[in-house]
Amino acid sequence: MYRMMAALIFCFSTLTLAADDGSQLQKGNLFPRVKLDTNMGSIVVELDRASAPITTNNFLLYVDKRSYEGTIFHRVIQDFVVQGGGYDKDFNTKPVMKTIFNESGNGNKNELYTIAMARENDPHSAGRQFFFNMNDNPSLDPGRKWGYAVFGRVVEGTEVLDKIAAVETQVHPTWGWPDVPVEPVILEKATLLPQTF
Repeated sequence: MYRMMAALIFCFSTLTLAADDGSQLQKGNLFPRVKLDTNMGSIVVELDRASAPITTNNFLLYVDKRSYEGTIFHRVIQDFVVQGGGYDKDFNTKPVMKTIFNESGNGNKNELYTIAMARENDPHSAGRQFFFNMNDNPSLDPGRKWGYAVFGRVVEGTEVLDKIAAVETQVHPTWGWPDVPVEPVILEKATLLPQTF
């Protein structure tokens, strides 16, 4: 009896771990919404699980684990992108749970007020950093090379993004990074909104 119980607990915990990839959050909701509260106002994004399920689930996992809270938008280029999610206020790197497959070929374009995953040169290196397109950016779409995976769009708070995109930036005095806001733009809270029917 004890062995059977132990086996059942092990199987259940294994299934739970296997499902802990974001897909279990509002399962069946193809267009979940997330509210991002920043120190400059709130933004609501509607994610596109239908076209970008891996990317959407990955983003939701960070939201669910409250891992985006207290991160900064460290790269702000007016008329191009607002990027964040990877560093805290002291520019410490936040941990990446895993890297994901690049879904840039899903038909979504890097258009104004869409949200997409940042990555390194390796097309499948996206982890936790994301960016908002502050213009139509066809150069970020796939062509002969992999693009940047768009997985949703802003449905509320475009004026907040416009304000963020207009902040004064500098080359960071310690790290030497360009386009860093002089005054930190902080993502204070990220919340998965209740599903509406």
